[in-house]
Amino acid sequence: MKANRLAVTAATSVLALLVAACGGSAEEPAATGPGFPVTVTNCGVEVTIDAAPERVVLLKSAAVPYLHALGVLGRVTARAGQYPREYYDAATLAELDRIPLLTDKTDTSGHLQISKEVVISQEPDLVLGEVDNLSRDALSAVDVPLLEEPAMCPDTTATPSFDDIHRQLETYGRVFGREAEATTAVDALKQRMTAIQATADTASGRTAAVLYPTVGGGTTYAYGSVSMAHPQLQAAGFRNVFGDTPERVFEVTVEELLGRNPHVLILLHSDGDPAAVEQGLTGLPGAEQLNAVRNGAVMTQLFNFTEPPSPLSIDGLERIVQRFRADS
Repeated sequence: MKANRLAVTAATSVLALLVAACGGSAEEPAATGPGFPVTVTNCGVEVTIDAAPERVVLLKSAAVPYLHALGVLGRVTARAGQYPREYYDAATLAELDRIPLLTDKTDTSGHLQISKEVVISQEPDLVLGEVDNLSRDALSAVDVPLLEEPAMCPDTTATPSFDDIHRQLETYGRVFGREAEATTAVDALKQRMTAIQATADTASGRTAAVLYPTVGGGTTYAYGSVSMAHPQLQAAGFRNVFGDTPERVFEVTVEELLGRNPHVLILLHSDGDPAAVEQGLTGLPGAEQLNAVRNGAVMTQLFNFTEPPSPLSIDGLERIVQRFRADS
């Protein structure tokens, strides 16, 4: 897996809260009048949307919680890639199950494999998510706009924050003509963040690291200050032991981990058995000496519960707080 692409159900899902705040996820008519065309800057490129999209193709799952919160997931006519069911509440799953899956085939590095012809055959008016073998330029050549999650833009150096989630909701609100719904959803997210942080143990002084182990043993990746893992750990009351590294994700050795020896380890994975993910780290020579391993303070978490910034990152934060709360 390329380093620059590395990736207990919450008591109250943020998605359910957003749907309640927005009055449900019922589909509204697409907007085509005042307010369009809309131009947004995405990955340094100006992208113009002539009318609220009605035929959207998803090539990545990261946009799902945004679209569901705005009540426009029904405008997705096809999807590709993987959509782990653990991410979603029942309402979102019901919407996803109605969307045809073009393919979930990936290469050995976990990258989606889909042809331009397959995507174009869907006659999309918007594609969400850029993949290695289907670039923005390739779609632009046939007048199909593409939007990528800002945190996943190539060569991004911006430091992510929970405010990015609010801005992205507002961006999608403009793109889909649902600005009022976006405002309501942002307010709900802010209230949820306040409630979660009120229960976090912010005075413990504990340290943590977020890692992406290789199942079966091999390279282990860590997340630095230019990743959503960093503000997520801070919000949970931890100090990121790799917070002094101005990179999103990078390779680390067990020796480096032992040198920083965090109290808590959070292991990200894209799919599969969490136990195998944990074994991918704990099975490495010397890993048994890590404080977090000795004390059983190791938690596995699906990738999108941390990155990229999305409402799922808030669900992920709640899971971390609940797992490592002092009274738990």
